[in-house]
Amino acid sequence: MRLINRTPGPALRVFLTLLPFALALVVYMIASEARLAANPQDRLLPSPATIGDTAVRLFTTGDRRTGRILLWHDTGASLLRLALGVGIAALAGLLSGLAIGLLPHVRAAFSPFVAVLSMIPPLAVLPILFITFGLGELSKVVLIVVGITPFLIRDMGQRVIDIPREMIVKAQTLGASSLVIALRVALPQIMPRLIQSVRLSLGPAWLFLIAAEAIASDLGLGYRIFLVRRYLAMDVILTYVIWITFLAFVMDWGLRSLSRRLYPWAGGGL
Repeated sequence: MRLINRTPGPALRVFLTLLPFALALVVYMIASEARLAANPQDRLLPSPATIGDTAVRLFTTGDRRTGRILLWHDTGASLLRLALGVGIAALAGLLSGLAIGLLPHVRAAFSPFVAVLSMIPPLAVLPILFITFGLGELSKVVLIVVGITPFLIRDMGQRVIDIPREMIVKAQTLGASSLVIALRVALPQIMPRLIQSVRLSLGPAWLFLIAAEAIASDLGLGYRIFLVRRYLAMDVILTYVIWITFLAFVMDWGLRSLSRRLYPWAGGGL
């Protein structure tokens, strides 16, 4: 039997899923042991035990000055900014994609413009956003919106264009207006794709958020990472990085589960 036709069983699937993580952990442990053996004061690759102790402290111990557990406050601030940015971008991408995909005049007017916008590096306009919107919360949210909205618009627009023309013609034959076609024909077809596109956009959204927090913020996961780097606190940095990775994984898993539950016919994707 060809390899492409072989499917791992449940036990083997779990083993294969955990294998890369185990290998990465083993490589890190070996590298950390080697550096600490050469220099016990080395701070570049702290041992897993040190990272574990630091994680427990960060999650449970309040700040000496304020009494607040900073990691939880950083997490809340960052997730709020991320949710606002991704939510606004998803809504804008959905509405604009429907208009571009269904209306030829809108497509002719705005499709090239959106394509050009998608080529602008979002981090390059970060100073402009800070000058325009200030150093507060708005500029951080706007950066996420600017960073991922063009991709969502292009993806949604193309998905609408790919809807079989026969479905549009049949709806028109039955007397459906453009609005009804958008709501009853196109929208159900592209909603699963919207969820998948948002999942793909989470990585860039986190990047833009952390960059904005690192430059101008006094609270947030990105702010804390860049604050402690000056002290070479790699145990704190790695704890925050692992925590961000975990949050991103949970968000991705939640969106995939939502897609499977609401649109089982579309599949959940990877």
